[in-house]
Parts: sequence; C-alpha cells; structure tokens
Amino acid sequence: MQKPLLILILFVTSLGFAQQQLNVLFIGNSYTYANDLPGTLVQLAAAMGDQVNVDSKTNGGYTFQMHAQDQVTYQKINAQAWDYVVIQGQSQEPSFPFGQVNTQSIPFAMQLADSVYANHECAQVNYFMTWGREVGDPQWDSINTFHKMNARLRDAYLRIADSSMASVSPVGSAWRHIRDTQPSIQLYVGDGSHPSVAGTYLAASVFYVSLFHKAITPNLAFTAGLDAVTAQYLIDAANLVVLDSMNTWMLTHPDSLTNVAISAQVGGIPGGYLFEANCSHCDQITWDFGDNQTGTGDQVAHTFANGSYWVTCTATGPCGQAIDSLQITVGANAISSLESQISIQALDGHQWHIEGNNINQFDIMAFDYSGKVLELKLQDVTKDAIKFSLQTSFAFIRLNGHYYRLPVRG
Repeated sequence: MQKPLLILILFVTSLGFAQQQLNVLFIGNSYTYANDLPGTLVQLAAAMGDQVNVDSKTNGGYTFQMHAQDQVTYQKINAQAWDYVVIQGQSQEPSFPFGQVNTQSIPFAMQLADSVYANHECAQVNYFMTWGREVGDPQWDSINTFHKMNARLRDAYLRIADSSMASVSPVGSAWRHIRDTQPSIQLYVGDGSHPSVAGTYLAASVFYVSLFHKAITPNLAFTAGLDAVTAQYLIDAANLVVLDSMNTWMLTHPDSLTNVAISAQVGGIPGGYLFEANCSHCDQITWDFGDNQTGTGDQVAHTFANGSYWVTCTATGPCGQAIDSLQITVGANAISSLESQISIQALDGHQWHIEGNNINQFDIMAFDYSGKVLELKLQDVTKDAIKFSLQTSFAFIRLNGHYYRLPVRG
C-alpha cells in the first residue's frame, strides 16, 4: 500500500467520531476463540486509547443453526445492551451452494439478528467474514482453492448481512490482501484452516477498524508478539480493506444510527412549502424554519415571507440525534402578482376564464389552500386565453411562474 494513501486515510478518519468505548459480544466457534480474538481486540483498542468490553459464546464447530437453537446464546444476547453482536458461522458453511446457504444458514442467521435487535434497539449485528482455507476445500470443485473458497465466503456473508439489516467485518478480504501482497506472512497454523497469531492479529485489526470506524495508527505499541514490520503490514491491510469500502461492508458507526434526510416541495400557497423528514431510529422530529417559527412531525407545511431562510430538522431517539437542513429562498416571483397583465374572470359552475399575453397552457397548475394539487380541466385554449374548471372555487393557480388567487363568482 502506498504511504500517501495511508496518511490520507489516517487524516480523514482522525476527524471522525468521539466514541471511545464499545460493548461487543462474539458469537462464533474456534475461529473466534483461537488465540483469543476478543482479548486481542481489547488489547489493540487499549493501545489506541479506546476501550472494548467483550463477552463471547464460542463452541467448536457451531453453525448458525446450532447457535440459534442454543438457549445459552440468547442468555448472552440478553445479558446487556450491546453496541455490537458479532456472529460467525461454521468455517465451511457460508461457502456451500447458494440454495443450501439460503435454507440452512440465512434463516438462522436472521433469527439470531432479530433477537439482538429485540434486546436493544440500538445494537448492531456484525457478521465475521471468515477466510478460505489455505488450499481451499478439496471436497468440492467450486471451493477447492483458497481464492474460490474465499470469494464464496465473501459473497455469502454480504448476502447474509443484507438479509439481516446488518454489517460485515471483512476479515476474509483482508486475508486475501495479505496472501496476495505479503505471501511470506503465515496466517494459518499447521491445519491450514485455523489462524496463527498473525491471522488473529489481522482479524482483530479488521474488527477494530470496522467497529470504531477509524484507522489504526502506524507503529502501534501492541503487536501480540509479532515483529513490528509484520504487524504493520497487517494493520495496513485492515485499514485499507475496511476504509476503502465502508458502504460495501454496510458499516454504520454507533453514533450514526439515528439519521434524517429532509426534502421540500413548493406548495400551492404563495411562499408555501411542504417539508418531509425521512428518518430512522427516531421518535421525535422538530423543525426550525429560520423565521422564529417551529414545527413538529415528519410532514409539515410552512409559509414564508420574502427572504432567504435555513430550515433545520432535528431527529432524536434512543440511539442519538441527527440534523439536516436546507435553504429556502422566497422572492417576488413566488408571491401572487396582481400587476401582471393577466385577467381572471369567474364563470358559473366552478369555471374561470383567463386572458393575457402569451399564456402557456403547459405551465398552469391549481392548488387548494393546504397546497394539495387539484385536478384542472382545460376547456377552451388559445394563445391569449384559457377556460378551465375545478371542483372547488377556493384555490390558487400557478401560471407562467406566478401565483394567483382565483376570484369567486359573487
């Protein structure tokens, strides 16, 4: 990896979140308990000035189904409000045929995820993307090399995470990066399956970057007994693989679970707008319209006088707070202009006749006083006149960029 890229990643992520402590539960098997992966993460985080409180439920050879049918698993999940619950399937399981994974793995992975969310709304499920065996699995041609097996595991874990509204810690992808760029680093023990100390250190590094959303700094004091050069290669791989593809891994920092995005539509009333907030993990939405007026709710209407305003929406909930804003400018053209050379005459039966210069029939819309668009039926249309009808007499029209209140036949 080129050093300038690493420096850029470190600079950007150093401006990120202030979260310094995470509570993490590991649910897995021997790939997790070998060399004490959770404990290695704790020590690595401490060297970075952060704190991870961990617990684990790891049984040798356990599949998603075995964990989903074990009451101890749920006792661990319900023991406290976890920030993350990391879930790992049996090492071969996600690399099996597509249909088999769909029926024998995904339903149980989702069952476990649902239990995590039920225990704590703000908890996140994170799947431990494991690695292909050193020479693949010779039982099946589709996974009989490391790269074939690793690719199947990657795709399956991403599919599982997507099905569970969860994220992935891409240990397997970092594993491939090291094997392709630093093949002299031995990531396996003698069985060609379980991790060496270097493999566990790489996995812990990937988990740190994935869960804290920040890069591990160079020359870290904690190396798990590895030489400094090897440890740095592993750290660099974790930083690069995770931070280069955060969206691919569907990673969301705990401070960002609550989010909100707002949109605005021009209403029928001059200066009127309809605002809508789309938020997640929120139970209260408040608005500041920038003109000393406020509102609440996910949909609000507001009318502005001429001027420029910053509209701010704040969403709050059990997982935090999020803010979004946009600027609204209301000028003379957004207000009904009576001096324009347009004449509107009310006729019988909710009909009107408009006369003026160069009237554009394709630029006429009608709104009620709440801003709802009304069905407008054109009848007679010429270059300088339009006759139309509506279902109500209490309405505005927008014509040629101006708003007009419709006169009522008296």
